[in-house]
Amino acid sequence: MSDHYYQAHVFVCQNERPNGHERGCCQSKGATKLRNYMKVRAKELGLPMTRINTAGCLDRCELGPVMVIYPEGTWYRYDSMEDIDAILTDHLVGGQVVERLRLAVDQ
Repeated sequence: MSDHYYQAHVFVCQNERPNGHERGCCQSKGATKLRNYMKVRAKELGLPMTRINTAGCLDRCELGPVMVIYPEGTWYRYDSMEDIDAILTDHLVGGQVVERLRLAVDQ
């Protein structure tokens, strides 16, 4: 038995800044559409004990859109439904980090 309520908790940045802001924002890069897709696909895949949540600013704005998955604390940058599918199937189902999308701690 796990001592975690969720096996995986995914925080997807949905922060929005004004147009032209120097740091940019995940919202202007399609984060909401991709988060919505991720939620639907996670349900379709029947991922048990996985929660996909909206997050405010995760402070990696220039790299966005970004997400972080806990409990391991893996950060991803993604651009497409195909990227979301890879994160869901490889990471959340298969337990393997998607290296091509992974953000380094110092990025």
